[in-house]
Amino acid sequence: MKLNYFPETDSLYIDLSDQASVETREISEGVQLDYDAKGNLVGIDIDNASAKVQLKETILSKLPGTVRTIAA
Repeated sequence: MKLNYFPETDSLYIDLSDQASVETREISEGVQLDYDAKGNLVGIDIDNASAKVQLKETILSKLPGTVRTIAA
């Protein structure tokens, strides 16, 4: 999973899978869900993220994988 914030557009994209998105559904204003060819959720796109998501702090708890930070 990858969290990518784009300050120039104030959008947050959460990659849940490496699978390609083939369908997008808007579930609320400025929030879209991306699905692969099998109907699995592969990503979440949030426009105007700073107004919808707490971006100043990210807490990861008990994740089974490796956590990496890539500075902008």
